[in-house]
Amino acid sequence: MSAYSLDLREKIVESVKKGVPKAETARRFGVDRATVKRYCKLLDERGTLEPRKAPGRVPKLDEKAKKLLVEDLEARPWATHSQRAEFLYAVSGVSVSEATICRTLRRRISHTRKKDPEGRQNETSS
Repeated sequence: MSAYSLDLREKIVESVKKGVPKAETARRFGVDRATVKRYCKLLDERGTLEPRKAPGRVPKLDEKAKKLLVEDLEARPWATHSQRAEFLYAVSGVSVSEATICRTLRRRISHTRKKDPEGRQNETSS
């Protein structure tokens, strides 16, 4: 389920502030009554209706490490993922797996085996 837009959240709270009952506001905007209560409470507690950042893991490679990895890719295009992981550990002290190196480089290079940017199929596609 995706979050409701900030504009809708503001309209919901504004309706309650005008004196419209929460149940009526919920019906009017097509949301649950608990949602109306939650938005009013959020505005009182935090002072904003902005959604919070979704929880998640901290990236394993920061921007500095990614930059080092890209520079290493340009300097040593023949190096393996394990050699790149060793290089990162030696230079920056960041210990990552070969899979992390592979994913990072794949995103950086941003190409896939499926299709090229013009939409043509390559030899591995059917």
